[in-house]
Amino acid sequence: MINGYSYLVGCEDGQEAHLMAMAEQVEQRIDNIQALGNQSGEARLLVLAALLMADELHDLQLDLAKSKRGPTPKVEASRVDAALAKTLGRLADRAEEIAVTLERT
Repeated sequence: MINGYSYLVGCEDGQEAHLMAMAEQVEQRIDNIQALGNQSGEARLLVLAALLMADELHDLQLDLAKSKRGPTPKVEASRVDAALAKTLGRLADRAEEIAVTLERT
């Protein structure tokens, strides 16, 4: 179930819990978008959720690439934590920007 709709998606045996966890991640993004208000349409919500997740993935990939070049795992772990906190802040800011843009349309 995503946004109150049931989707039939196949997966390999034993991967059901993983698939459900991924659906929950999508659902959380949709809930965050809806909390900002003024979003309409299933397709629009799913696109916004996908864009937020793609933005997160992009930032995490950049952070991972940077961490592979870092000095030591212990020092780098704290940098990755800080980078993740910064990424979450950027995601929140971006979600607010999207909400403002949607209010204007």
